[in-house]
Amino acid sequence: MSRRKTERLLGLVVCLLATRRYLTAEQIRRAVPGYPDSDEAFKRMFERDKEELRELGIPLEVGSEDGGEAGYRIPPRDYELPDIHLTPDETAVLGLAARVWQRASLAEAASGALLKLRAAGIDTSGSESLGIEPRVDTEEPAFPALWEAVKGRYPVAFDYQGVGRTSASRRHLEPWGVLSRRGRWYVVGFDTDRRDTRVFRLSRIIGEVVPDGRPGSVTVPEGVDIRKIAFDRGEAPAAPRSATVRLRAGAAQGLRRWAGEVRPGDGEWDEAELTFGEAERFAPYLARFGADVVVLDPPDLREAVICHLKSVLAGHDGRPEEGHEQAQHLQ
Repeated sequence: MSRRKTERLLGLVVCLLATRRYLTAEQIRRAVPGYPDSDEAFKRMFERDKEELRELGIPLEVGSEDGGEAGYRIPPRDYELPDIHLTPDETAVLGLAARVWQRASLAEAASGALLKLRAAGIDTSGSESLGIEPRVDTEEPAFPALWEAVKGRYPVAFDYQGVGRTSASRRHLEPWGVLSRRGRWYVVGFDTDRRDTRVFRLSRIIGEVVPDGRPGSVTVPEGVDIRKIAFDRGEAPAAPRSATVRLRAGAAQGLRRWAGEVRPGDGEWDEAELTFGEAERFAPYLARFGADVVVLDPPDLREAVICHLKSVLAGHDGRPEEGHEQAQHLQ
């Protein structure tokens, strides 16, 4: 919404709240800045503004004074929220929930909610005495776009690399909700290609999530429980897999103790066999050893390490780091 439109709508709300009698369209036109001089243009803009206020949930009452021309007003009793009464436990929970999102994508919305509660006289500082400091990590690149799609109820498209796949495929989804389970983020919705409900892990989404339809075109089935869907269809624990890595001679002692076998290699490198479950969870651990470890196989673990190192490098504003050296080894 443009600044000019926002100011005009705000002026319209203030004007209609301040009056006790019904104001005609012409009276509103003269009292509220921002309306055009042209009669036809004003009529079209005023009709859009009325519809906008109704969509925002603002009660617009239509009536007339002594049977005259129809006018408009906003009854304060219908516009104002009732007093909020919360128990100490309820305010503590609300404050705690907002603090969960302080460093996440919903930080602005959470802060705004706390501000409104405080403006209503509700003290939300009680959560500070609970002795816990929760945090929700929403650093997944796909999270903001999927969250907006769920709120805007529109379809999306993205590239997705499933478990054990060496390449990504294009998926088209009507998203119903985004949720976290065991530290991982998932989106639940209707896959329009497979014509069935699907659960996608956000960490497996490659590249951007793009809109793929009109806002408001997605309807969540009545009674659907996205948490139950995610838990029932969530990925089973990954079966143990074998990885072959090169270890710099005399380095990476932690991996050497873990390895099932370590073979002397050529020059300054040894070769080791490791067992792991999921590439995304194992890759950050391997990356900690920097240039002392090079993944040879399997390809998805190798790619996961490269992606992790590149993300770390990007976080350092592109300055050369140890991760850059290992990324060059892997490529």
